[in-house]
Amino acid sequence: MQPNTANSTTLTPSSAHLRRVLVVDDSVVQLKILSAMLNRWGFEVWQAESAEAALELCETVVPDAVLSDWMMPGMDGLEFCRRFRKLRRDNYGYFILLTSKSEKGEIAAGLDAGADDFLTKPVNSDELRARINAGARILEMERKLTDTLAELRGACDAIDRDLRQARTIQEALVPRRFHDYGPARVSLLLKPCGHVGGDLVGFFSPNQFGLGVYSIDVSGHGITSALMTARVAGYLGGDFPDQNIALERRFEHLVAFCPPEEVARRLNARLSADPGVAEYLTMGYAVIDFATGSVKMVQAGHPPPLLIRANGEVEFMGCGGLPIGLLSDVEYDRIEFDMRPGDRLLIYSDGFSEARLKSGQMLDQGGLAELVGQCLVGQGADAQGTEFLDDLFWRLSQLARDGVPLEDDISAALLEFDGPDDAQTA
Repeated sequence: MQPNTANSTTLTPSSAHLRRVLVVDDSVVQLKILSAMLNRWGFEVWQAESAEAALELCETVVPDAVLSDWMMPGMDGLEFCRRFRKLRRDNYGYFILLTSKSEKGEIAAGLDAGADDFLTKPVNSDELRARINAGARILEMERKLTDTLAELRGACDAIDRDLRQARTIQEALVPRRFHDYGPARVSLLLKPCGHVGGDLVGFFSPNQFGLGVYSIDVSGHGITSALMTARVAGYLGGDFPDQNIALERRFEHLVAFCPPEEVARRLNARLSADPGVAEYLTMGYAVIDFATGSVKMVQAGHPPPLLIRANGEVEFMGCGGLPIGLLSDVEYDRIEFDMRPGDRLLIYSDGFSEARLKSGQMLDQGGLAELVGQCLVGQGADAQGTEFLDDLFWRLSQLARDGVPLEDDISAALLEFDGPDDAQTA
């Protein structure tokens, strides 16, 4: 059916988003009266004498607004409104019901069906124009909102691409998950809770005598924390020993480990001196002597590392300490203990111990020790290195709340000591 058009006045600015109107009425007289009004105001008007015909017309014509009688033979205006709302369309369509009904229950039924407005018959010209203009303003806001959402989606897509690239860069900070040094092996686990995270794990060995292993957790989440981890990775990198604040040159060709407490002090001095940086970090850092199994460690606000003896006994090492970058001029204590062949040392972030479980409670240290015990006696009892860490993470994820992702980054470093008899040159 072709639209009914005539010479028209210029549309008002608010009507610029409402141009095409579909009029539905089983009365030919009403169709002509309403169409004449709308044509006079410059609208493109389409007509249908039944709701069924109107729905068929909507398959090819997408009206900006519908003006429909409520009481019609066959499908009434209420059911037509419901079906109109189910049609696939890019933009919102404004729907006005023509009715002689004034009871609150009937009006509520019309609103529930999806009607936007009502007009009482017989239709007054000024009131119709006012209702149409009101609809035009709503459509204008809807179009602007759609445009804004499109812009936001574009911006979000750009941010998402940047974050994916940032994650790739952050993953490059942990290029290897496993390395075998002969007397000892080290394995890493890093599971950010978002695109990028504030956890960092790593290791380095400047000579054949020992190995340094660290786990770091920067306060907060997201990009700021990730930038901090990238900065700290530069301070503790193993590729350029001269730039590593945990190493010092003793002789011309010998690079040695600084005491762990001195490493924490140096790192704290650098971070706390930066103006405008509110982030701080916790750190567990340990150095093992391959020849003796002696471990020197610092615990700077990090959860106490778990020493897993070869016989299955477990013990948490350390008693706290202040985070790094929180206060200036902080002194840190050294923790010393010995590892025997077959022992393992698990340095982990609080993403493990503070993981929220299905019960609503946190895992805590006791729960972590229990998880480790399950790994030692479960199907993967002989698992070592990355297999052990992956099994530990899987068991944790099974305890987490259904459908709720872990709220914090998960990271861990596992040091496994075989003993000096198998020592090799790194």
